[in-house]
Amino acid sequence: MSDKPHNIHPYIPNSSQVNKKAMMDFLGITDVDELYEDIPDHLRFRGTMNIPDGLHSEYELKRHVRSILAKNRSCEENISFLGGGCARHYVPAICDEVVNRSEFLTAYAGEPYEDHGRFQALFEYQSLMAELLDMDVVNVPTYDWGQAASTSVRMAQRITERDTVLISGSVSKDRFNVIKNYCEPVMKVQTIAYSKETGLMDFDDLKSKLNKDTACVYMENPGFFGLLEEQGEAIAELVHSAGALFIVGTDPISLGVLKPPSQYGADIVCGDIQSLGNHMHFGGALAGFIATRDEETFVMEYPSRLFGIAHTSEEGEWGFGDVAYDRTSFGVREKGREFVGTAAALYGIAAAVYLSLMGPQGMKELGKTIMQRSRYAMKKLTEIDGVSLRFSPAFFKEFVVDFSGTGRSVADINKALREQGIFGGHDLEPDFPELANCALFCVTELHTKADIDRLVSCVRTIAVSS
Repeated sequence: MSDKPHNIHPYIPNSSQVNKKAMMDFLGITDVDELYEDIPDHLRFRGTMNIPDGLHSEYELKRHVRSILAKNRSCEENISFLGGGCARHYVPAICDEVVNRSEFLTAYAGEPYEDHGRFQALFEYQSLMAELLDMDVVNVPTYDWGQAASTSVRMAQRITERDTVLISGSVSKDRFNVIKNYCEPVMKVQTIAYSKETGLMDFDDLKSKLNKDTACVYMENPGFFGLLEEQGEAIAELVHSAGALFIVGTDPISLGVLKPPSQYGADIVCGDIQSLGNHMHFGGALAGFIATRDEETFVMEYPSRLFGIAHTSEEGEWGFGDVAYDRTSFGVREKGREFVGTAAALYGIAAAVYLSLMGPQGMKELGKTIMQRSRYAMKKLTEIDGVSLRFSPAFFKEFVVDFSGTGRSVADINKALREQGIFGGHDLEPDFPELANCALFCVTELHTKADIDRLVSCVRTIAVSS
């Protein structure tokens, strides 16, 4: 066998003929097919696969991939008003600088034998998030909001020993399906209707469904429609009177201007830190958080890692490490509360840098900016003939626009907007049929007045052309 370069695949280890022969000699075979002799011949593919020829240089591969990526239109080239769970926010350069350091650049939370500051960095993340949420305990980031919400519900089920969760009907369908899939093996999942006029939770429907089997009630504030729930304290009181726990999902970037859920009765708070110093890209960067009071009843039901601080054997020295490690599947494997991985710890460090940089005053100014700009966008859009605001309560960052009066569908409007370099609002009709011709628009601190005015001008032109 010759060892010609064209027989060597640069991205497949031991692909040279010399190495192949050495391995086959060691195994005592003369043909690779001998390794598959247990597979019946009629199941083996004998033809030529319909795939392109291989690329044999790094430059060729890089050029090929770039040609594919060039077909995309991202939020760098287009102005995006899409939201619904992931939105563009400003990421300070220092966030990238810190998380790209070699001692941090991994999704893994770390172990004592190879930790180079990650334990402390994640402890600082937990501390900063706890201050923002006005809670005592926050976990190391988990996969995303949907997973954090699901685990929060399972925690409530174990604490109360009840088997039913009531979920607000205005929650994102994607998140609802994640919770349902995660909890249904051991829990019943029921929805609470939302008011078709206000978009807020139907208080009477909640009352009628609460009973002795209810483990918890889950709602979001701001909600999926961007609305601010006005009945938080009343809902918490009703839930607690039934012996259930109150779980609230929230966008942490809103908490510079909004009261945190803990201050109106939430027992468990969850959400996603994508808005805190993490770039938006395909599939991420999402990372869920869970927060509770510092009570053993709650702490011992966390499946995810918690980092604490303690004195070391050296006088005056402090160290950082796991709290109640035996709760986790890392510590006790199949006996853990739930399985948990470490796919998002790095995003927690980015959030820690972001929160340290912003401080309380920065978060307050940021929240005000988002509310003002989103309010301006709503006002200008609804001045267009045939365009109206679907729900009237106050909102944060996102709001629902009804295009019914224009005679155009959301899909048509968004297609026309894309031709103008704009990603329009999220079409709600597929998941919420009752909101036909309605779209969810998202406005953040990155949207300038000129961006919003351009959107309004394009929508006006599209509406008139119908």
